[in-house]
Amino acid sequence: MKSKRKLNQTSFLLLITIVLFFVMYVIGCILFSDQGFSKTQNFLNLFISNAGLIVIGIGMTVVMITGGIDISVGSFVAMGCMMLAWMMERGGIGAVPAVLIVLITGIIFGLVQGFLVAYMDIQPFIVTLAGMFFARGMTAIISKDMISITNETFMAWAKIKVYLPFGGYVNKKGVMIYPYIYPTVIIALILLLVAFIMLKYTKFGRSIYAVGGNEQSALMMGLDVRKIKLKAYVLDGFLCGIGSVLFCLNTLGGFVEQAKGFEMDAIASAVIGGTLLTGGVGNVIGTLFGVLIKATIEAFITFQGTLSSWWTRITIAALLCFFIVLQSVLAMLKKKK
Repeated sequence: MKSKRKLNQTSFLLLITIVLFFVMYVIGCILFSDQGFSKTQNFLNLFISNAGLIVIGIGMTVVMITGGIDISVGSFVAMGCMMLAWMMERGGIGAVPAVLIVLITGIIFGLVQGFLVAYMDIQPFIVTLAGMFFARGMTAIISKDMISITNETFMAWAKIKVYLPFGGYVNKKGVMIYPYIYPTVIIALILLLVAFIMLKYTKFGRSIYAVGGNEQSALMMGLDVRKIKLKAYVLDGFLCGIGSVLFCLNTLGGFVEQAKGFEMDAIASAVIGGTLLTGGVGNVIGTLFGVLIKATIEAFITFQGTLSSWWTRITIAALLCFFIVLQSVLAMLKKKK
């Protein structure tokens, strides 16, 4: 009965997030119909511009389900982009080795933070706060100046377009234009699917929910709580590495202030998507829709043309407060039952 209530709570939060996204998108289609808001390409742009955030959000969701948090992801993205830019432009390292080095760095970063959280019993906020300062500082140590990427291989990856056989339109010259996505979107969606299957159908995924739901109960069930937490942070670090590469494929450069506030976008997306800050409840599909809600708000501001970009932050803050209050109300109703 307890698991059923938890399932109902998770499904309810996810449903609200999905409905909210579609309502916002339909409103955008109505308000900006003359500007082409409803075009298929505009919808796909929500994914294109946020492929890195989707992957980072997956890792954040996994960590938050365990009852932890990671506020270092934005700084790590900046460090990862700077590493890629420096290695390819000044270090003479090829695109493939540079990407592999960033991925390995992400795994090591997650391993260190996971060890401190799981085996040293240090609060996740403190550990990842230190990680945030370290990664941002290392970004400046690598280079204080912006480095633009001109590596031919990396540039070729960034320019690959995958055209879709539907949703096209005829332009003024009478040419059929088909919508497209980049491989970054395909990678992000594949990782999302893998994470969804992992969390829902594997022993490790169920263990993550058990640890976040009640750590003492998980111990009594015979689960190695410390090992599970460590694995969650290693996975988070690996996904941060991938997210850095995808983010860099969009920006094609590295600079110290890059991805500032990215960690808050990831946390907000997860919470709006139904992930509880206290752990035990969450869904990567909800996180995806949380990212899309943020992207839709940004699209509103872009199409409107006169509003400040800071309205994105203000709106996300309001939605975040709404979902936190909603989670608290559901928790209180659960206790009464």
